[in-house]
Amino acid sequence: MENFTLAMPATIEAALAAAQEPDAKFIAGGTDLMQLMKDHVERPQRLVDLEGLPLDTFTIGADGARIGALVRMSDLADDPAFRRHYPVVAEALVASASPQVRNMATIGGNLLQRTRCGYFRDVGFAACNKRQPGSGCAAIQGVNRLHAILGGSDHCVATHASDLAVALTALDAAIEVQGSGGTRNVPITEFYLLPGNTPERETVLMPGEIITAVLVPPSGSGERSHYLKLRDRASFEFALVSAAVVVAIEDSRIRAARVAMGGVGTRPWRLPAVEAALAGTAATPEALTSAAAQAAEGVRPLAENGFKIPLMQRALVRALLTVTA
Repeated sequence: MENFTLAMPATIEAALAAAQEPDAKFIAGGTDLMQLMKDHVERPQRLVDLEGLPLDTFTIGADGARIGALVRMSDLADDPAFRRHYPVVAEALVASASPQVRNMATIGGNLLQRTRCGYFRDVGFAACNKRQPGSGCAAIQGVNRLHAILGGSDHCVATHASDLAVALTALDAAIEVQGSGGTRNVPITEFYLLPGNTPERETVLMPGEIITAVLVPPSGSGERSHYLKLRDRASFEFALVSAAVVVAIEDSRIRAARVAMGGVGTRPWRLPAVEAALAGTAATPEALTSAAAQAAEGVRPLAENGFKIPLMQRALVRALLTVTA
């Protein structure tokens, strides 16, 4: 790890000012950034510690939930009222990382974690457009079993890593960000960028901006939600495929559905074709299987990850059967 200076501001304004210096980065729980620094993927000259900021509380009311960016993942997942109102988020949090990591990691940090692509995280591989723009993408012709089948480009096929972001996408959450120009709310469906020809830019955050809160709409009448994660091992592993489903049931039929998937896309992947196919259908295995077939729309599998296509369809059916039972 290289030397760096550390700023510990007590206010958001002071944090934003401290981050104006060149090569500065924000740090909260540090569960991802510290790994990247030790591996020389990230080399900030200055860290701005956000731990002293008043962003570590959450509330649930008639207008939904407001979750401070510094709320610990474990604190949110363990709260009975939050689990009752937003089971899909609580389940996604519990499925993330390990208990030790969840005790340190923050909500805002989880949403900004970097991809788990091995070519990105190992500086021994020169070709990584996300780490070194213009150098190429080793994964496209390399070992790509874990990579994206949706949203990739000729410059990057790295999957998005956050389980939480997938659940929040299915809930139509928004991200509150603050910078020198003030505060703005960004729908999570617009927060993450496709790689295109600039994979090094992953979100709409401007330099010096921070996430201050996550805003989740209230649950609708008759809504049920569930998060299903399929992975190579049962703990401390990232998703091969995951499904977040939010379904409104009325008279044994699906009135409306919101569906997002992880492990398959370069960002949390919303499935509007599946949602349209589910609306108004009976919650039978046959109808759910037919709707889930639409999940394959637009896929671009690589040499080693074509298995994700049927896996995502089966995962979606399983998640829908659970939530409609």
